[in-house]
Amino acid sequence: MKEEFLARMEAMLQDEYPLFLAMLDQPRFRGVRFNSLKIGKERFQQLFPCELKPTPFCPNAFYLDHDVKQIGNHPLHMSGAMYMQEPSASSAVEILDVKEGDWVLDLCAAPGGKSTQIAEKLAHQGLLIANEIDAQRAQVLMSNLERMGFGEVIVTQAQPKVLCKMCRGWFDKALVDAPCSGEGMMKKHDEAAFGWSVENIRACAKRQLEILMDAADALKDQGFLVYSTCTYAEEENEAVVSQLLAKRNDLILVDCGVNFGRYGFPYDDLESDKVRRIFPMDQGEGHFIAKFQKTAATPTARIIEKSSHPLAKGYREQLEAILTMPEGHYEILHDKIYFRTTPFLDLKNIRVLRQGILCGTIQKQRLEPHHHLFMSSYLYPCFHRICEVTDDEWRHYQAGEELAIGAYFGYTAIAWNSLIVGFAKGNNKVLKNKYPKGLRRKY
Repeated sequence: MKEEFLARMEAMLQDEYPLFLAMLDQPRFRGVRFNSLKIGKERFQQLFPCELKPTPFCPNAFYLDHDVKQIGNHPLHMSGAMYMQEPSASSAVEILDVKEGDWVLDLCAAPGGKSTQIAEKLAHQGLLIANEIDAQRAQVLMSNLERMGFGEVIVTQAQPKVLCKMCRGWFDKALVDAPCSGEGMMKKHDEAAFGWSVENIRACAKRQLEILMDAADALKDQGFLVYSTCTYAEEENEAVVSQLLAKRNDLILVDCGVNFGRYGFPYDDLESDKVRRIFPMDQGEGHFIAKFQKTAATPTARIIEKSSHPLAKGYREQLEAILTMPEGHYEILHDKIYFRTTPFLDLKNIRVLRQGILCGTIQKQRLEPHHHLFMSSYLYPCFHRICEVTDDEWRHYQAGEELAIGAYFGYTAIAWNSLIVGFAKGNNKVLKNKYPKGLRRKY
C-alpha cells in the first residue's frame, strides 16, 4: 500500500489512524441481503447455512462469516432470494428512501447491488432505469436483476449525459454511485491499491461532478438525488458536494436521516453534519453518502409510451400453458417476447438491453421460455406446475442433469424450499433440464 495514501489517511483520521491501520490487516467485511419479494427474514435465516448477524446499514442485510465458502452456488443465491453485498454498500439506497410507485434512476448501476435493492423496494410498482456504460458490466447488471426476479426495470447502456437529457425531469429519485478511486475497496481489490494516485483521485472527482450535474437534470421538482462513493478521499466526497452546490442553485443538501457511520469532515462552508462517512471502524468498508433535494422544475422531456398490441393468439396460448399471465403489456422485439405490467417506453436512440420480463424466444412459431420468466417474483403465484426438489436433486439439476421425476408434462418450474430456481420440460417420465448453461455447476 502506497506511503502517500497512508500519510493522507493519517492526516485525515489523526488519533483514529492506528485503529484504521489495524483494520486494514483484518479480513474485509462480507455480507448478504435477502430479497423480501421472494423470502421473509425468519425463513431466510432458517435456510441460510450459518448463523447471521444483522448490520446497522439495512434491515434486510447481515454480516457473512469469513469461513462461509461458495455461497454463490447455494440455492438461496441462485433463486434470487439473496444478494451478496459488502454490508455498508447497502447504506446509499436506505438513504435514498425509495417508495413503491417511484420512478428511480440508477445512473452507474453495475454490478447491480444497489439496483436490486431499489427494485425490491419498488415492489413491482413504478419504474427503475438501471444504466451502465460499460458493455460487460451492463451484462452482469442485467443478469443480477434477472436472477432476483425484477421486471419493472429498464436496463440501458448509455452515456449519463445522453440518457439524462432524454429523461429530463422524469424521476422522483436518482442514485449516482459514482466511479471512484476505490480506496475503500483496497482490501478486496489489489488493483485499487496498486493503481492509487492523487492524479486518479482528481480525475475521478472531475468525472463525478459531471455525472451529478447530468443526474440533477433527470430529477423532478422536489426529487431526491443520492451521491455515494467507496473512497475516503476528500476531493471525491466533501469537495464534490461543495462544488455541485456551487454550480446548481436548484439543489440543496439535506440530512441523510440515519444514525450509522459518522459525519463528514469540515470543508469550506459545507454542512458536513448532513453527509455520512463509513470507515472500517464503523463496521463497514469505505463509503461516503450525500443527499440532495431539487427545488425547481426542469423542463420535462416527453414520455413516449409504445403502442400496445395484443399478443398473437398462438403465443398467448403457449404462455398460458405454462402460467396464467396477468393483465399487462407485451412487446415482440427481435423474436423475443417481453412483458410489463405498465406500458413499454420508447427511449429513442438509447441502447436498451432489457425492458420488462423476457418471457421467451420465438423459434419457428414456437415459444421457447426464458429463465427470466420463471425467476420473476411477480409471476410466481401464476405457474401451473411447480416441482419441489430435494437438496440432492437440486445438485443434479444445477449440474444440468435430467431429473428422474415423473408426473409432469410440459414446462415446469423447479423449486427448492418453495423458491423457484429455474425450469425443466416434463414428458411424464423425466424432467429435461432447462437450467441456463452459463449457470450450471458440477457438484
